[in-house]
Amino acid sequence: MTAFNPTQLKAAIDRGETGDKVSAPDPAAVPLGTDEEASGTPIPPQAAERALRQESEAGADVPRKTSARRVWFALAAVAFLVIAAIAWSAAQAYAGPWGFLAGPAT
Repeated sequence: MTAFNPTQLKAAIDRGETGDKVSAPDPAAVPLGTDEEASGTPIPPQAAERALRQESEAGADVPRKTSARRVWFALAAVAFLVIAAIAWSAAQAYAGPWGFLAGPAT
């Protein structure tokens, strides 16, 4: 079994396992553990595991609002597409011989 390290902690956070964000890659200017590695004192595996537990416990209480936002966004997108289709259909019904709006044909 390999030792737990800061890269695995960052991957767990990016996957949304800590509960404080959605699952998405999060580019970092300086990855976790870089300072410790540069100073010659790497993070012990036990400290990285403890940090993951603390992050997971703290994120468990965070309310999730993303699902409601996604539903409203999807409904708004569908409504927009329906209105656009109705407007396009109405414009085609009243189009003149060259595609210009000319009113209803007699």
